[in-house]
Amino acid sequence: MDGMIEELDIFFEKWASCDAKKAFHIFRKALESVDKVILDFKARPGVTYSLRGAHPHHQERELFVLIDIIDDDPTQRWLSVCFYNNMVSDPQNLGDWIPQGILGEDARCFDVDELDENFVTYVAQRIQEAGRIAALNTTIT
Repeated sequence: MDGMIEELDIFFEKWASCDAKKAFHIFRKALESVDKVILDFKARPGVTYSLRGAHPHHQERELFVLIDIIDDDPTQRWLSVCFYNNMVSDPQNLGDWIPQGILGEDARCFDVDELDENFVTYVAQRIQEAGRIAALNTTIT
């Protein structure tokens, strides 16, 4: 796993400064703050760079959050942060419900292409919430 995170760090350093990069940094820190989180990084240049968060107590699913850097145009990358729909609340209804949007299951996704501090904070809170729910090995009903 350390090699994957090193690969993420190298990618991050080479990524030109932009709003999506700043938001990604905030999301990564929120994910890293989840107790016992397991990080995975998958690079598919020209498609996505994906940071995935998993938890050892949540064994039914291989992850609880997927933070995708959409790379179809490397000069205008944007983020899609997705959760299983039943693992995160969305009290302000800011996310999009995506049928079968995360590994074949219904998802709640938040697209980020600008640094709106309130929205970025809201999504970071969803990351931490999903991490707590994964740690409890439960879902939201």
